[in-house]
Amino acid sequence: MSSEQENLDESKQPLLQHLVELRGRLVKSLILIAALFVASYIFADTIYNFLVQPYADAVEGEEGRRLIFTALHETFFTYLKVALFTSLFIALPFILIQVWIFIAPGLYKNEKNVVYPYLFATPMLFLIGASLVYYFIMPLAIKFFLSFESIGGNGALPIQLEAKVNEYLSLVMRLIFAFGLCFQLPVVLTLLARVGFVGSEGLRKNRKFVIIGVFTVAAILTPPDPISQIGLGIPILILYEISIYAVGFIEKKRIKE
Repeated sequence: MSSEQENLDESKQPLLQHLVELRGRLVKSLILIAALFVASYIFADTIYNFLVQPYADAVEGEEGRRLIFTALHETFFTYLKVALFTSLFIALPFILIQVWIFIAPGLYKNEKNVVYPYLFATPMLFLIGASLVYYFIMPLAIKFFLSFESIGGNGALPIQLEAKVNEYLSLVMRLIFAFGLCFQLPVVLTLLARVGFVGSEGLRKNRKFVIIGVFTVAAILTPPDPISQIGLGIPILILYEISIYAVGFIEKKRIKE
């Protein structure tokens, strides 16, 4: 009986060690996020001005343009959101590294070789999606929305945009997260292919359903304007086609092995 108890205690030791290590890595990640949050809040106005630059460029040269807030605490909470968003964005690579260090000892060499590309591809694809939003989609979408303004006259009142501080940030964050997450499609499909859930032939056969699904998702995740929806839908379809070839490559490599 005592020997059985000793074996049970020994089996618990590795689990406790892993839990302690996991707690340590979570604490490190939280400390980094907290430090980055404080630093980001100090520069929150500069970061917000960077995010609002597409709107500033679209209305450049027009007098009376401004951003407004209608609640005393609105700008304060907006800057808090900016700081949190920035801290999480910057800390993401460190968090992924901590996750990798935690799980790596339990993987075989060939499994590690499989994971390495995803550690690089995940943040890079998110960054590409965010950059597409900021430098291409946002300027076009803002000009589209501004086109509904009117100067009035003949008894009609003028219609002019008075953009709110928090609503503009919510729009930018929504678009960045939508594009960043949707750009993870190749990562998801190739991972599913490695475990045998999807195949290149099935992806090709279901292409027409994917097209409908992609633009449905784009309509849900983006503002109700065709520019944002098409701007998200077309890149996802391109990534889907790239994923088909990537899945096919994985299948051929598996056959050779």
